[in-house]
Amino acid sequence: MSDYCPDEPTAREDLCRVLSACFYEPAVEFSQEQLFESMRVAAMQQQPELGEMARRLGDAFAAQDLQTLLVDYARLFLGPMQALAKPYGSAWLKPPAQTEDNPPPAVLELYDEGGFGMDAEFMELPDHVAVELEFLYLLIFNKNLAYKAGNLEKASANEALQTRFLGEHLGAWIEPFTAAVAANAHTAFYRELAELTRRFVQLQATSQSVH
Repeated sequence: MSDYCPDEPTAREDLCRVLSACFYEPAVEFSQEQLFESMRVAAMQQQPELGEMARRLGDAFAAQDLQTLLVDYARLFLGPMQALAKPYGSAWLKPPAQTEDNPPPAVLELYDEGGFGMDAEFMELPDHVAVELEFLYLLIFNKNLAYKAGNLEKASANEALQTRFLGEHLGAWIEPFTAAVAANAHTAFYRELAELTRRFVQLQATSQSVH
């Protein structure tokens, strides 16, 4: 058992960060680092329902061999011919006008506003689901930090940016994306990940943090 016991705001940011990691290529380190036990504890701090989802996710990872997970990951998110659940916001959102940009400039503007920088060597597109979840993590983290410091103005600014981001981007496409993952996944792990991610993002869009 782990000594990990976060308060609710910290659990919220930690769960978001771990969900982001789960949308990268699966690796044996997931289980070695007690990733899913920490996820379960963080999820339980928010809702018993989320905690149960996280428990099932960890069980599904432990029950499946890594090679099968890698094959399912590739089918869903990489191809070979066409991904069955494209992990990019631009695949699910209709742009406000015809554009050749991918992703739409608006999400990059929000990243800039939130002080979110991407490593020059990072090979994925900026509207990948893992990246958008990482940006949401940063917004939650900065908001919590501002509240702890008593900087209500900065906390409010991060709250407003989070609301815009969820309304215009991640929250607007997470439902069809996770539905596609759940419908096409061959493994329980990705079906459980889809449901937990959908519920978590939905919760962020409809509830206020506790401080």
